[in-house]
Amino acid sequence: MKKKKFQETMTKIKKRPPPPRCRHDDDDDDDDGDGEFRKQKKRKKATRCDQQYPPPPPPDLPIKFRKRIRALGGSNIALVIQKCLFKTDVSSGHNRLSIPLNQIQQTFLTPQETEFLNSGNNEKKCSEMEVMLIEPSLRRDTISLRKWEMKKASGSATSMYVLVGKWNSVAWRNALREDETVQLWSFRINSKLCLALVKRRAKSNGYFIEF
Repeated sequence: MKKKKFQETMTKIKKRPPPPRCRHDDDDDDDDGDGEFRKQKKRKKATRCDQQYPPPPPPDLPIKFRKRIRALGGSNIALVIQKCLFKTDVSSGHNRLSIPLNQIQQTFLTPQETEFLNSGNNEKKCSEMEVMLIEPSLRRDTISLRKWEMKKASGSATSMYVLVGKWNSVAWRNALREDETVQLWSFRINSKLCLALVKRRAKSNGYFIEF
């Protein structure tokens, strides 16, 4: 009798379906690529970030950045994006900051610049613009701006701008971390596009202050 029950138990175990395979997608900011458990964990982290940093009215550019831009002869200052950094934004293996088009606050490119960046989407080599970047430390460097079409596992695609090239160095020098909030500002020097990166943190009333 015991032998029969043991055999029935073993048969049930053998008939259990195999566990689902993990999907790995390095370029998906909503998935860190380590299976459903890590996927759920990542979603929770993103939710915490959203709750910790509610969307207050866009703050002004810090005074020290305005002074630096004016000293360089800059004008036309505009907020491009305020975002919570994902793991892929600070991963050395990705070496890029994503700027999703649907999160951009206002147009920061001229029609000619937009057309130029769009021209490389269907070719092997992306079109890119070399722009000056003022880092959170106020250090100046040059970085590349591109436009990517990111394909998802579902077959759909999403467009985004990305800062690439020296991004790893920028992230390391300024100690950028996952879940931090940053702002990217644009300005012009003699009509040439330039960018400024600002680190922010929230106070208890939901408003941002500068790091």
